[in-house]
Amino acid sequence: MKGILINYEFCTGCHSCEVACKKHLDLPAGEFGIKLTETGPFEYEGKTGKDRWEWTWLPVITKACDMCADRTEKGKLPMCVQHCQAWCMYYGEVDELAKKIDGTSRCALFTR
Repeated sequence: MKGILINYEFCTGCHSCEVACKKHLDLPAGEFGIKLTETGPFEYEGKTGKDRWEWTWLPVITKACDMCADRTEKGKLPMCVQHCQAWCMYYGEVDELAKKIDGTSRCALFTR
């Protein structure tokens, strides 16, 4: 089974994945194959007792996503992964992607 792993600790919210996917799938206005969600910014008290800020971006794969089946069948990466400016998205076998989750970063693993 194939999947996409996103290490959202490093996502900068650039929207490159959204734009590349939308163009590839030729989706109309308001529809997305991958959509960036934003949490924050908000302040919270960190574990050290010092004030900290939370501002997180997480690309979420939608039902319109087919993981670029036409591209991956040719050995290419899905458009979102290829165009990720932060290099925080990975495509491959779910078992191999799961090994990249080391518990030190915030990650999300999506499958189809």
